[in-house]
Amino acid sequence: MVRMTPYFQRQLVHYADGHGDRVNGVMHVIGNPIIFIGVVLPLCLVPVTLVGVHVSLAPILVIPALLLWMSWDFGLGLGIAIAAVLLLWLATTIANNVSVVSMWIIAVTLFVLGWVLQIVGHQAFEGKRPTAINNPVQSLIAPMYMVGKLYVALGFRPDVAEILQRSSESNTLSSPVSQRQ
Repeated sequence: MVRMTPYFQRQLVHYADGHGDRVNGVMHVIGNPIIFIGVVLPLCLVPVTLVGVHVSLAPILVIPALLLWMSWDFGLGLGIAIAAVLLLWLATTIANNVSVVSMWIIAVTLFVLGWVLQIVGHQAFEGKRPTAINNPVQSLIAPMYMVGKLYVALGFRPDVAEILQRSSESNTLSSPVSQRQ
């Protein structure tokens, strides 16, 4: 059985409590990956040779985060690793096919657009500030939450489904809409 660490479970509950709206969820599904690409894109231009293998700085700096995610919950971390490989490939492809100036314009645009989606999603649809403002660790929980929701939708991870269901019920009870009815 896959076990999540108690620390991650607490963080996931907190994250889920701040992310109950579906439109905000879609904005996060779009925004989080483009923020990731915006961050790693410039790192794709920094060549590094490790043990005779030529890579860029991007995957080297992503590996510690992947290890952290896998230590919190191996199954969810593995899902993020698969997504990270695809996103790193996309960032590398962009970096290798545009000028340095264009790459920086793309990187900054993606980063800003991703955060605009996050902030608008929270303000307009959740009516709350992003959880990462008060707790930066929540930025690391976001990819795990999205992979967790995907696993639940595919019929995997009843433990994650239970956490998300409890958060959904508590959000419904405390939402301004339910209080007005």
